[in-house]
Amino acid sequence: MPGAVSTSFNPKLDHLEGVTVYDTTLRDGEQAPGVRFTMGQKVEIAGMLEELGIPEIEAGFPIVSRDEKSAVKEIAGLGHCFRTTALSRIKKEDIDAVIDCGTDGIILFASVSPLHLKHKMHRTYEEVLELSVEAVEYAKAHGLFVAFSAEDATRTASASLIELYKRVEDAGASRVHIADTVGVATPRGMESLVRKIRGSLDPKTQLCVHCHNDFGLATANAIQGLIGGADVAAATVNGMGERAGNTSLEELVMGLRVLYDIDLPFNLAVLSRLSRLVERHAGIKISPHKPIVGDNVFRHESGIHVAAVLENPLTYEPFSPEILGLKRKIVLGKHSGRQAVQAKMEELDAFCNIGEAEQILELVKNGL
Repeated sequence: MPGAVSTSFNPKLDHLEGVTVYDTTLRDGEQAPGVRFTMGQKVEIAGMLEELGIPEIEAGFPIVSRDEKSAVKEIAGLGHCFRTTALSRIKKEDIDAVIDCGTDGIILFASVSPLHLKHKMHRTYEEVLELSVEAVEYAKAHGLFVAFSAEDATRTASASLIELYKRVEDAGASRVHIADTVGVATPRGMESLVRKIRGSLDPKTQLCVHCHNDFGLATANAIQGLIGGADVAAATVNGMGERAGNTSLEELVMGLRVLYDIDLPFNLAVLSRLSRLVERHAGIKISPHKPIVGDNVFRHESGIHVAAVLENPLTYEPFSPEILGLKRKIVLGKHSGRQAVQAKMEELDAFCNIGEAEQILELVKNGL
């Protein structure tokens, strides 16, 4: 892409051309402790996600509360270009709450991992299979796009997962999700699991990866899942979510774009503004080192780096900040060189000769 470093060491993967991303900031992102978006904030975030070009938004979990249900209903009724979905357990009252909201689709979830069967579901594997099939059939009969998510999938025997997915697929689910609920997958493991599941499904059934970031691998796992054959990846703005969060939307989108040359139809200039909007509404300050959108991503201090950046910014940047509607900044500090001083002076419409630049540099290095 223009304004980006060539990544020829990454193989060109043609099958990635059809992949897509859906956003779950308003549901899984809001499950971050202490975060509570107002109705107006949710509508504003949804509007900017539409400006980005996101094809699908998981708008919330309607059964949680009246306010949650009202917010999902409001977003579903706005007539946005994206598909709206909402989360539901495999319970009729949950599904009815989603139906009442008027969303385009539903994401049903249940778990068949041994740990969850015993300590969460309190049911047998066979019981969860039957309840899942009934839930899919009921939602499908009401005209919804139906996705089914296997919670804690990465701690579940693949044979059990495949049986569950095939049963809900036969019942009418259009998409199934692999949820790495506590972030224990590795990129290699995720790719292997996706390949196994993909090979067991009808080619028309979409496969989604939903990754959590407990070991800092959510974005890598999502990308590797797509490489393995998944069609869709779930993400949240700024990687918000429970515990360590989820796959970061901005990292995923830019990783696919720059590293694998996958040109998703997104308005990339919106990403930074969207990040700041969610940061403000969530009340969670993002780290200055946050990949893609952090304050330090396009700031340069080291003299050796600055000298090269002034000649060609791509020497120390994988892509140009202008792609995101941002600007690079040269900052002065103990690692700076004379060229950085002169560059800063030019920014101020001032001029200094070499001697003056060295005097200023001496003061900077000594913290004066």
